[in-house]
Amino acid sequence: MTPLSPFPGLATKPSRLGAEQVARYRDEGYLICQQPVLPEQRFIALKARFEKLLGDLPAGERPETMDVPHFMHPDLLEWALDPAVLDLVEPIVGPDIALFSTHFVCKPKGNGKRVPWHEDSAYWAGQIEPMEVCTLWLAIDPSTRANGCMMVIPHTHNTGRKGFSDYGEVDSRSSVFSTEILREQRDDARRAYIELQPNQCSLHDARIQHGSEPNTSRTRRCGWTLRFCPTRVKFNESRFDGMHQVYLARGADRGGNRYADPTRSYPEIMRKRAEAGRYKSSH
Repeated sequence: MTPLSPFPGLATKPSRLGAEQVARYRDEGYLICQQPVLPEQRFIALKARFEKLLGDLPAGERPETMDVPHFMHPDLLEWALDPAVLDLVEPIVGPDIALFSTHFVCKPKGNGKRVPWHEDSAYWAGQIEPMEVCTLWLAIDPSTRANGCMMVIPHTHNTGRKGFSDYGEVDSRSSVFSTEILREQRDDARRAYIELQPNQCSLHDARIQHGSEPNTSRTRRCGWTLRFCPTRVKFNESRFDGMHQVYLARGADRGGNRYADPTRSYPEIMRKRAEAGRYKSSH
């Protein structure tokens, strides 16, 4: 079994969310946290690491596509599994936590693509049972209405569809991906805008309907999504097709899952993903 703490030198801290905040998350499907997520110097170091990754992208590759960068750069797990992060999600997912995925979603100024309305759960059907995923969206840049911040439709995680709406085609040239929840199955007028300053975050349920507008402003918009599950959920490795894996973030396994080594890179997984053209984004 993977060691209980892949970074044992990092001490844990008390819960960072109060009972009212947790209740709001359960009811509305999301929560905005305006307190700094990471200590200032830790955040500065993370942003510098991101800028290096962004600068190393191959010519012509869109910055919205920086999915699962920790598979090639395991040092990113030092931030993804930082106790300051885990202490924000533990009140929601419990003390036994798995890291399912990470993704830098960077919308460049002027031509950042729109993210169609979707549920994350629609892309993970069959991979996670039950569908209990909390995403922490950490702002690297200011995220505002002007530069295409995330939008959610509150309470949609508790509808009869519970994260599995019907989808239709949209133009992939102007959108991050090519499908969107059908207009008749969402209420855009109820949207809430998730505006954040750097080192602030939001938390949202995988089943909530959300998306974002294009970034036509003069300001870049980047966030880092960190997706956590309680370890009691079952990760169906046969549905990963050798293109994904999860990490034990805190506590112990409760679902008979297998976890990746947080100290090594996995270029073979990235090759498989590239060959399959696998890119599923959100926000």
